[in-house]
Amino acid sequence: MTADQTQAQTTTPVDLGAIFVSLELSESTWLVTALSPGSERMSRHSFTGREIAGLFACFAALRQKATRRKNILYPLVVIQEAGLDAFWLGRVLCKEAWIESHIVEAASIAMPRRHRRAKTDRIDGETLIGALMACKRGEPRACSMVKLLSPEEDDNRRIRRERKTLIAERVFHINRIKGLLFTQGIRNYQPVNRDRRQRLEELRTGVGRPLSKHLKGEICRELDRLELLLTQSRLLKPSEMP
Repeated sequence: MTADQTQAQTTTPVDLGAIFVSLELSESTWLVTALSPGSERMSRHSFTGREIAGLFACFAALRQKATRRKNILYPLVVIQEAGLDAFWLGRVLCKEAWIESHIVEAASIAMPRRHRRAKTDRIDGETLIGALMACKRGEPRACSMVKLLSPEEDDNRRIRRERKTLIAERVFHINRIKGLLFTQGIRNYQPVNRDRRQRLEELRTGVGRPLSKHLKGEICRELDRLELLLTQSRLLKPSEMP
């Protein structure tokens, strides 16, 4: 693990009975920003992404340092933005009795756009800690936390999510087919009707000509995709969704 001990000045010493930690997660690097009780400065640490052992070693070092300063073994309150790694990591952290883990909806934290990182919309560690502390002080509308679901709860929602995705894809292909036909002056074709293949053979353009070979082939392939989506959607019955 590599550690970057760069310090960042905060406004006043803070002691809310815990070490406040923010995590910034990327594919290659995880950044930890921490504010310990009684300290006026935030410390920063970095190590290889998804290195759980390194993360817990960093947490242990933060607790030991705070214990030497205050002679109290503090718990950690951790915050991270909702994202790909946030949920499984949040479940790992919640298994530890001395860690309180929170996942925040980034859009709920008000901040000037110029303070966001170049080329990303990720929020920096200091801002995350500020939002977390405001939330723990009970300030209204400080930020909006995302509920951390158990693996079972998350799996129970998967069917609903998949069906929502299938419906969106179905709408895309329907609009695609209609758009292709609109360019030929045809506006009365319904791709979801049972007679869609037969009707396709009967269609005539605005000038009375049958569909061209390649246009018809493209629409047939779109219908192939649409029919697969219709079949899969029927398999995911709304009555079976939790």
